[in-house]
Amino acid sequence: MGIGSVLYYIIHIQELRKTWHDPPHHRDPEKEPVSLKICFDFLDLTSRSFSAVIQELHSELLVPVTLFYLILRGMDTIEDDMTISLEEKDPLLRGFYKITEQDGWNYNGNGPNEKDRDLLVKFHYVVEEFKKIKPVYRGFINDITQKMGNGMADYCHKAKHHGISVETVKDYDLYCHYVAGLVGAGLTLLFVESGLANPALLDRPHLQESCGLFLQKTNIIRDVKEDFDDKRRFWPKEIWSKHVSKFEDLFDPKNREAALNCSSDMVLNSLGHADECLFYLAGLKEQSVFNFAAIPQTMAIATLELVFRNPKIFERNVKITKGQACQIMVDSTQNLRKVCDVFRKYARAIHKKNTPRDPNFLKISIACGKIEQFIESMFPSQDPKAIAAMQAAQASVVPPEEAEQRAMAEEAKWDTIYLLALVMGFLFVLSTIMIGIAWLFGARFDIALNELKKGKLSRPPPDAAQAIAGKYDRGEL
Repeated sequence: MGIGSVLYYIIHIQELRKTWHDPPHHRDPEKEPVSLKICFDFLDLTSRSFSAVIQELHSELLVPVTLFYLILRGMDTIEDDMTISLEEKDPLLRGFYKITEQDGWNYNGNGPNEKDRDLLVKFHYVVEEFKKIKPVYRGFINDITQKMGNGMADYCHKAKHHGISVETVKDYDLYCHYVAGLVGAGLTLLFVESGLANPALLDRPHLQESCGLFLQKTNIIRDVKEDFDDKRRFWPKEIWSKHVSKFEDLFDPKNREAALNCSSDMVLNSLGHADECLFYLAGLKEQSVFNFAAIPQTMAIATLELVFRNPKIFERNVKITKGQACQIMVDSTQNLRKVCDVFRKYARAIHKKNTPRDPNFLKISIACGKIEQFIESMFPSQDPKAIAAMQAAQASVVPPEEAEQRAMAEEAKWDTIYLLALVMGFLFVLSTIMIGIAWLFGARFDIALNELKKGKLSRPPPDAAQAIAGKYDRGEL
């Protein structure tokens, strides 16, 4: 631990106590063959975020999920390498599912600077271990590998002719499906086949799809500056064109407010998957499988809160702190209620940061309210404070039609007030002018005042008028 980390934990001591974690299962390297140990070494090298939770999985899934990850990482390493020609890359990606069955296969065609090239140079160790797992698991993994390889190849062709960019939200969802949604589908098949998840999950494929898309979309929002520097644009034009004329305008400080509104639009798109992620987690029966799936989801909602209306994402890559990550891991490895608490916490934080200046203010409020409402339906709260907080959140969320009607009613009310004020002002000015003219022409207001003081409010008889006039007669007149 560096001096910076030491100083951080001295200041944030409450996060240090959260770094302890007791895994439900322990891997035993002493009983593993050399080839499998090498696979786990590659897992550590290629994935800082997934390696730990994968190695805590139930023994039935430990090796299949590890190999599944390494196979997809190997294919991804080929796709990302710009030094490999499309002519060479296309058949490799489309046929990668066959490579997993070829003894001794490896590949050294990656550029020297490709960080995961060693995985492909020694890929024969992955093939060796892959052929040892259950045939049904191999079938699931190969099927997903084939679909993903075809999707990657199609995208490479599109990138060559049209650049690495996404036009519509539909294209955005399709891209995320190929790189993340299919992974969720493959993992769900493994979970259910192993008996560690509810088979009903297979009847609701949109749940596993939402889990994958929620993770991928969050990463795309967070990495926007890094991708822009690499000449990649994954934010769909259908969204960013509503806020700026050119994509690069998002990174111009002069357009910061428009850029923040655009990022809010992207966060809103991602939040739409949150409730289905929680629904999916409810179908995982075994603790290590639940941990494996829950930790990335809670990290994603925390990252969404971090990037929401955060101008720093247009300057550099931002990440949650190590202490926050450790706390989230501990909170996410207990039960679904705790995970829901994490989602509720960050949904409320997003709602609090939301601003009426944002064109999507109402929609974001509704999305946050929807997450709270879903959690409340799963775990009804009896705490008066929690109920009051939820009611307050729901009270601030109204349908667009009702909000428009309220705004029109409010506007009509003030229009009426302004009109009445104008009429009263006009009558006051007119009365003042008329009294002034009467006074100039000799009106005796002193007589009227004296009569009023005597309580004479009714009209006097005709002969009384002469008597009153004589009383106030002036000889000089």
